[in-house]
Amino acid sequence: MSEVALTDVLFALSDPTRLDLARQLVDGPMDMAACSATGGPVPKATKSHQLKVLREAGVVRNVPKGRGRLLSLRRDELDAAFPGLLDSVLGARTAPGQTSVEI
Repeated sequence: MSEVALTDVLFALSDPTRLDLARQLVDGPMDMAACSATGGPVPKATKSHQLKVLREAGVVRNVPKGRGRLLSLRRDELDAAFPGLLDSVLGARTAPGQTSVEI
């Protein structure tokens, strides 16, 4: 985590699809196959790319589990490095038809 930059974390969470994927991991680890972006089907390559951006930014951990992968949010490490960031970003929601985020 010492190499994780705040700008990389914020960039990774700036995309609505990646933000949605990260929100799905708030309650605990999930199989990669169970994670899905809302708003319609996403091609497998796109989902893999979005998860790669989250992993490389230090937001999620991707661990082999049998023939699949187990994804988890690196909450403890991110909270230690950037206190309050995940609560602020993952808790913020944009209502349909709004352009600003309500916190």
